[in-house]
Amino acid sequence: MKHQRTTDQIIEIRVELERQLVRLEQSMKVTDEALQTVELDQAAVGRLSRMDSLQNQSLSKGLREREVVRLSQLRDAIGRIEKGVFGMCTVCGGEIPYERLLVFPEAPECADCVS
Repeated sequence: MKHQRTTDQIIEIRVELERQLVRLEQSMKVTDEALQTVELDQAAVGRLSRMDSLQNQSLSKGLREREVVRLSQLRDAIGRIEKGVFGMCTVCGGEIPYERLLVFPEAPECADCVS
């Protein structure tokens, strides 16, 4: 049996997606700063400090990759809302349960197709 999402449910989820998008964009600005070239005064900074700085930069690169993927997921979900296909599994076409969307609003697939 099909259950259509109510307008209020779609609005609630869209507001959440947009909130997460703003928060992610703010986080990405911080990550950008952390990804700046590591320039250390070789005489003033010890070898371990240089290694720490390089390791932190490497961690920031990994974080940036995850942020880019998440940004794409959030934008895709908002796009599905705009196209009127939000909440429909992109694999099987079935309905994604509202409870799943509340927890994972950018979910493009139903739980069955994910596993």
